Amino acid sequence: MQTVKEQGIIYNRAGQRVVSPDYLLFEAPRTKHFMTGSEAVKEAVKRASVDASVSYPITPQSEAAHLIGELWVEGYVGVYFRGESEFGVMSEVAGCALAGARTITTTSGPGTLRAFENFPMWAGTRIPVQLVLMARGVNAPLSIQPDNLEVGFLLDTGCMIWYAENAQDLFDMILAGFVVAEQPSVHVPIITAVDGFFVSHTREAVMLPPDDIALPPYNPYRAPMPVIDAEVPPGRFLRDPFVMKSNYISYATHASWQWEVRAAIERSRPFAKHYLRGLTEEFGDPEADIVFVACGTAAAQSKEAVRLLEDEGVKARVVKLKTIRPFPIEELRQAVKGAKYIFVPEFNVVGWLEREVRRYLYGHSDAEIIGSPRVAGGMTMPAEVIVKEVLKLTGKEVKHVI
Repeated sequence: MQTVKEQGIIYNRAGQRVVSPDYLLFEAPRTKHFMTGSEAVKEAVKRASVDASVSYPITPQSEAAHLIGELWVEGYVGVYFRGESEFGVMSEVAGCALAGARTITTTSGPGTLRAFENFPMWAGTRIPVQLVLMARGVNAPLSIQPDNLEVGFLLDTGCMIWYAENAQDLFDMILAGFVVAEQPSVHVPIITAVDGFFVSHTREAVMLPPDDIALPPYNPYRAPMPVIDAEVPPGRFLRDPFVMKSNYISYATHASWQWEVRAAIERSRPFAKHYLRGLTEEFGDPEADIVFVACGTAAAQSKEAVRLLEDEGVKARVVKLKTIRPFPIEELRQAVKGAKYIFVPEFNVVGWLEREVRRYLYGHSDAEIIGSPRVAGGMTMPAEVIVKEVLKLTGKEVKHVI
């Protein structure tokens, strides 16, 4: 992205004043607005000095993609066009990023699966492209409603994965995501996930900084990989070292690079911890021995369950996970100390988050881990359902919750 410097002040292509990420995220004054999650995506991209975006419609992310297109018309996004399919979109944004552009796209559900081959390719080519994933059902019978099974499929693609609870989280995470993903020591893709419809289409208060300031433009020449241009064509960059040499070199290069991609995700920890104000967030009585570990809107419902449990005379607390990759291992282990029961409520049938929690707490907690409640295919998770699960397990009588 081009910049202009006038009297010591740097402006981006759209005429916005370039400020530091810390100022934009933490120090700039904010005002309250009432908007959907899709509109929060637009507001974040508006302040992100984005070079390119490619879209393809699929519910429930279509509105967010459309609103990014409006930003292109208004001059806030450098290049914007519609791809021929989700697979095409993810290939095209990769091309933009490989050429040195700050790039963002959006998708949902079946679009994620159709494009899936691209995500490990993104990671292997070390491009800091951002995908805003508005999770929805993917399996038959068809559902366009919220369900985050697809996030479980993405865990081992080599991408960072953050999970927003609400529109405010989504706004802040999109901006922070670019900053962290573009760190030279990180430089891997980031998937910013959110529960479709529950967040994308509902309105809530979001605190926004002024729209006449923006992130510094992306500098691709700080990247650990060369930018593709006339001297570094994509064929040579992606193929020659691996295919055109000996099999031994091919195997060794591929294996070592997979470890490097995952090491890069680990190196994102301190940056994510800073720009997200921690990898986890805790809510409720810190001494309670009943703990909910959740992400996304399941965390929001768990917080309400804590309030309802108070009426039942039961103390509980919530550990909200902001990042899934990297997984907040030490933060979780510390947060659940003293827990007797750990509930993992999820919007999917397979319990991918429960598996992650069990994996990282094995040998570090004596608490009983309960992968419940689980809902899928667009079903809601009323806080009362969570409360009943707790009371049923603990043998307490239901007094107030119907």
